Amino acid sequence: MSYEKVAQVNTEKIVGTKQVLKAIKNGYAKEVIIASDADLHITSKVSRVASEHDIPYSYVDSMKELGKVCGIDVGAATVVIKQ
Repeated sequence: MSYEKVAQVNTEKIVGTKQVLKAIKNGYAKEVIIASDADLHITSKVSRVASEHDIPYSYVDSMKELGKVCGIDVGAATVVIKQ
């Protein structure tokens, strides 16, 4: 998963760990993107829940860059691309 793919997605994105976990559990998630430089305590829970719900997930290098391509001024640890 590249930053360009996240930026080009025409469907809605959900940013933020609490919202991402909620979207996965409620069946809204098509794919999950996780920043590798985010706190492992946060990202491990998201990857585990995504696996439990058979949602594919991938990693990018930077929280700052992930937030930027999502259109927010702060870093993003996790993002969901909605179905």
